Amino acid sequence: MIASLSLPRIMRVGRGAADELGDVVTGLGLSRPLIVTDAFLVSTGAANRLTATLRDAGLHPQLFSDTVPDPTTDSLASGLKTLHDHEADVVVGFGGGSPMDTAKALALLGAQGGQMRDYKAPRTNHGPALPVIAVPTTAGSGSEATQFTIISDSATDEKMLCVGPAFLPTAAVVDFELTMSMPPRLTADTGIDALTHAVEAYVSSKANPFSDNLALTAITTIGRRLRRVYADGSDAEAREAMMLAATQAGIAFSNSSVALVHGMSRPIGAHFHVAHGMSNAMLFPAVTAFSIHAASSRYADCARALGAATATDSDANAADKLADALRTLCRDLEVPTPRDYGINRDEWTRLTPLMAEQALGSGSPANNPVVPTADEIQTLYSQVYA
Repeated sequence: MIASLSLPRIMRVGRGAADELGDVVTGLGLSRPLIVTDAFLVSTGAANRLTATLRDAGLHPQLFSDTVPDPTTDSLASGLKTLHDHEADVVVGFGGGSPMDTAKALALLGAQGGQMRDYKAPRTNHGPALPVIAVPTTAGSGSEATQFTIISDSATDEKMLCVGPAFLPTAAVVDFELTMSMPPRLTADTGIDALTHAVEAYVSSKANPFSDNLALTAITTIGRRLRRVYADGSDAEAREAMMLAATQAGIAFSNSSVALVHGMSRPIGAHFHVAHGMSNAMLFPAVTAFSIHAASSRYADCARALGAATATDSDANAADKLADALRTLCRDLEVPTPRDYGINRDEWTRLTPLMAEQALGSGSPANNPVVPTADEIQTLYSQVYA
């Protein structure tokens, strides 16, 4: 098998890397960055500090802070206008998954026009697009190193997966200090998101030796650090390790794929506005238990990397221990069920057939060790509700 690999051309990783953003932009021969971020990072002063860093480098930045959680096609309109008015030649995604997704979408639309639904999977998008520089502030999405963006269609509530090299950032600036203020809930949700990326990349039908090594390394790191950083957000060593693991997991799944958890997670986010990492966590143990019999040796490797099993465990026992360990992790990190989150059971049941259809339509379930039917997906949705 020949693996087709894609990574950002430039990566600056480590404490204080954000201070070198101006140097990265200048080194690319660019001068008019549009910083795409959210209101929270403006309120903390972080966005203004990043803007000042760019100005101090002799650049001409413009700030767009009207991104929304789970960005929609409607939410892109004002950003696209700002991009054109500023005559931006590069887009800087600054924040968590939503600003990153917005930045990638704006970079493509700014160069090609059209509507985001024109670019959704199964289409593979090769460009053109404005260059994107990704500066993550959460340790989870891995979007700084992936060729994916997710935008919800405002007309249908479909959470559209858009893929291709056009969405791969040209540069990633990964500075763990930007994650130090993350609250426990966000720390947990993004951490489990990163773990889901790593496990799904490893068990995916598109796994390869390059993605395998990164995935297992990320799983080991997350297993050792996630509870620590959830309990103590000021733990700089754990924050740094989790940030690196999230990027490694992002590279892994971008060069392999995600699978059933992500396919089922996107409709939950679209219809019930559950954060992506949390909806992954709601599904992760049940989907793993559903899938392990078809790839017990691969899931066993994940269990051993996580610290849930040892070399003396058989593959079947180790795989079972992984499912148990994920249930325990979600309990320790206080992940709610859909019912506990406040989702109405009747509404959940009513939308389950549509969510199953949308999950299959995303293409991700086809990469799962067990390729599910629509009925099996509906059964899983029913199981995880409460």
